[in-house]
Amino acid sequence: MRIGELSERTDTPRRLLRYYEEQGLILPDRAANGYRDYAEYNVDRVVQIRGLLDAGLPTRIIKQILPCLDKPRAIYFPDATPEMIATLETERDRMSDRIRCLTRNRDSIEEYLGAVLDYNRAPEPVA
Repeated sequence: MRIGELSERTDTPRRLLRYYEEQGLILPDRAANGYRDYAEYNVDRVVQIRGLLDAGLPTRIIKQILPCLDKPRAIYFPDATPEMIATLETERDRMSDRIRCLTRNRDSIEEYLGAVLDYNRAPEPVA
């Protein structure tokens, strides 16, 4: 598929797809005319990349772990350095902190919303 179709199917701007290509996160084939030709699996790959970016992982880490995400039952990472492991642990802990914060905020909003809805459903006092 061409870049426009991948952009539409993933709701990702073309410029961002080209950036992912520059970073080595996605690798399109090239047609004889030089146009990018993306395989079907790139749809899921782009969605996965965006999710990891939204979670706060930098592209340099995403590039290293993407091969492991294709086959999660067969993870083998012979070139994992102590620095990379420490970075991943730090990122995991940072995500856990964000999850706790988001959960606390969601629960507060839910409590407030419940109170507002209960108030709005309460019968009018009879005079």
